Amino acid sequence: MAKVFIVSKRQIQLFIVVAVLIILTGVYLSWDRSREVNAQAAEPRIFQLVTGEYSTKTDDGKELEVYRWDPGTIVVNKGEPVELHITGVNGNSHPFVVEELGIRGEVTKGKTTIVRFTADKAGTYPIVCLTHTDMRHGGPMVGYIIVND
Repeated sequence: MAKVFIVSKRQIQLFIVVAVLIILTGVYLSWDRSREVNAQAAEPRIFQLVTGEYSTKTDDGKELEVYRWDPGTIVVNKGEPVELHITGVNGNSHPFVVEELGIRGEVTKGKTTIVRFTADKAGTYPIVCLTHTDMRHGGPMVGYIIVND
């Protein structure tokens, strides 16, 4: 025996309203989650660097000293927001440049310099101290930023 269901126009309208509300709620929740993911992706990755000094004496009593960035190499991803927190430990002043990334700054003893950037091209970019450029000046003081695709 077949059963017959009678659906009124009012019940159809109610069903449509409930279905639309469920769909809109799902769209809103999906949209809100994608906003959170994008906000998290915008957080910069932070690298801590320090200036270091090594000194020694030669057999004839001459003092030698060299400076370096420590760590000497950092690796980042293309398009990734980055912050370098560079603390001056040794040496009074280290003006520096990363030409290809358009970065310039200076690190002074006892202070932390913060540099923000986002590399848009893969490659290896030297961090060059402009004070310690060769052995006569306690250098070369060079570090490297490697940007991966």
